[in-house]
Amino acid sequence: MMEDLRWLGIRWSEGPDCSGEYGPYSQSERRNYYLEAWRRLRYEGFIYPCTCSRKDLAQAATAPNDNDDEPIYSGRCRGRNDASTFSDPAGVNWRFRVPDGEEVSFDDKNLGRHCYVAGRDFGDFLVWRRDDVPAYQLAVVVDDAAMRISEIVRGADLLKSTARQILLHRALRLRPPSYFHCELVRDADGIRLAKRNDALSVRHLRESGMSPEALIDLAIRSVGAST
Repeated sequence: MMEDLRWLGIRWSEGPDCSGEYGPYSQSERRNYYLEAWRRLRYEGFIYPCTCSRKDLAQAATAPNDNDDEPIYSGRCRGRNDASTFSDPAGVNWRFRVPDGEEVSFDDKNLGRHCYVAGRDFGDFLVWRRDDVPAYQLAVVVDDAAMRISEIVRGADLLKSTARQILLHRALRLRPPSYFHCELVRDADGIRLAKRNDALSVRHLRESGMSPEALIDLAIRSVGAST
């Protein structure tokens, strides 16, 4: 991936290949950061253990949700009060208990003001998985804070995740960065480019002979056509 980014002309001053002040840069080497955050959230009652299986979740997923978003959790394990008995997060899923009915709003630097209602637009979300791996929402919040990231630039499909992450920032008493969500690159039918839709990777396009300039121009025109 880094090789493909360099081919596109993107350069960075810090990372796993060139060191820097805020390493390590592989999440597999940052477990202690995530464990510290998990302990704080558990101690202050923001998270609870969830033993629901995938089958349980699938059967309870009756609330509407975006195609690319996780189903709203039914709350089956929400009343558990045994979090303090766990010395480590392994073996169960851990969910963040969202403040039902609260509006979580933010100003996106590209797409403007957005507001989501906790418990309606998204439910209690995963912060740690039963296979002993921190979930995306927790990992990125912890990493961004530790690395002093001031602005997040990412795809518009993660707009709703911003609300979840703002709640985590608040619970951990961290200052949220600013956000800039980009329109997604889509095909002629308006479907976003992704592996599951057989979209071609940057590597494939590169090996087919396309130049970096042509690929960037194609992406810009695709985004422009979808807005």
